[in-house]
Amino acid sequence: MEKRSKMPKIVGADAGPEGGKQRQSLFDKDGMKGKRVSANYEALGMAPVEEERLSDLMKTRLLAFKARRVKIRYANTYRLEPHNKLRDYLVRNKAQAILTNRLQEAKYDGVSSRSLCASISEEILKAVKELKFDRYKYVVSVLIVEKAGQAINVASRWVWDAQRDTWVSAKCETETFIALALVMACYYE
Repeated sequence: MEKRSKMPKIVGADAGPEGGKQRQSLFDKDGMKGKRVSANYEALGMAPVEEERLSDLMKTRLLAFKARRVKIRYANTYRLEPHNKLRDYLVRNKAQAILTNRLQEAKYDGVSSRSLCASISEEILKAVKELKFDRYKYVVSVLIVEKAGQAINVASRWVWDAQRDTWVSAKCETETFIALALVMACYYE
């Protein structure tokens, strides 16, 4: 097998005494392309792979490596009902127990109530996920409002399937504040 050179042959007056002397042209695009590619490989710490030099064993290993990197896509099941349907009374009991345990001795503080709401909602979300209801995504919202003789109206809007999606609320009332936890469970196909 004859090895080809990427450098052009110079023939004529510039050729010199050998007549077939090879010299790298400044405008040789193929030579520059090879240099850029090899520089990229050097920067990544890899060696360039040439198809001509690969043995059959190397080709099979390369194909196996590429096949392992392919992301597996699963087909849709089109299952419209969960195997383990959400039972709202279990979620309500968990949320009520967490609210009562965390807030029965607490006093209202406007500054720390934001972080308290976040930690309670994370705890409720973790407890609901441990119930392992099949194919549900959850949104937990905790609201703490100071008691000052006012009325409270809490409204939420959702676009969901009324047959499969549901929500649960739990309330804890102390001398200084009212805490409300909303758990929305949306079925995910």
